[in-house]
Amino acid sequence: MKKLFLSALCMAALTATDAQQLKTPAPSTTQTIKQDVGLGNIEINYSRPNMKGRKIFGDLVPFDNVWRTGANNATTISFTDEVMIGGTKIAPGKYGLLSIPSAAEWTLIITKQLDVTSPAAYKPESDVVRVKAAPQTLPFSIETFTMMIGDVKDNSASLQIMWDKTVVELPISLDVDSKVMKQIETIMSKDGRPYYNAAVYYADNGKDMNQAIVWFDKAIEQNPKAYWIQYQKAKALGKMGKKSEAMAASMKSMELAKEAKNSDYVSLNEKLQKDLK
Repeated sequence: MKKLFLSALCMAALTATDAQQLKTPAPSTTQTIKQDVGLGNIEINYSRPNMKGRKIFGDLVPFDNVWRTGANNATTISFTDEVMIGGTKIAPGKYGLLSIPSAAEWTLIITKQLDVTSPAAYKPESDVVRVKAAPQTLPFSIETFTMMIGDVKDNSASLQIMWDKTVVELPISLDVDSKVMKQIETIMSKDGRPYYNAAVYYADNGKDMNQAIVWFDKAIEQNPKAYWIQYQKAKALGKMGKKSEAMAASMKSMELAKEAKNSDYVSLNEKLQKDLK
């Protein structure tokens, strides 16, 4: 009898061990997305449920209730730089991302809470900002709940929330220009000045174009064979309406690009020269 008991105990232990080692696919897979925006990045951690033939908004995800904006654990969003959302400045750090869907309008919430997995756990006093957003209808269905950072520009991006045939966007902006200008002011007063990068920033962002040309010339002095600098200088001169000077700079860039066997810049200059005529 004692042997039978020990044998049964051993079998139970083996069965438990086998069960602990069994791994199956998660019903709602987790995803971390990280997107560079401006001078920093935005990171989102969330779980992605599937439709599986179910009605989503207004059913699986009830209208007018706080939703974790995903499945399983709380959804979080992190910023390495200060951002602006809904007119509110948000300091760098990690926050919870919640939403209150409805048929006509969603409320998107950035909260200090990092553990909200049900409406009962939500504390409105922890809100950092609330933003209203109108849901848009997609011409196709998205089976797996999806979030992404899209429409990425130098100083802004959009958090896009998509599931079934619904997409909602949360605009995010950053004060990149003042930071870059401060860097330029500081660095350009020292040795080893980044003339080229500063000139390109000025030219691309509508700053003092005459100063940009001065810096392009300084960069060319440092690297006379740099066809890419001559090309950017030509573009800047074109923006200033100085077509003959722009054409000369572009011709020089093309000559140097051909010497370096860089067909890409030869093509870029050919296009630029057509635009200048």
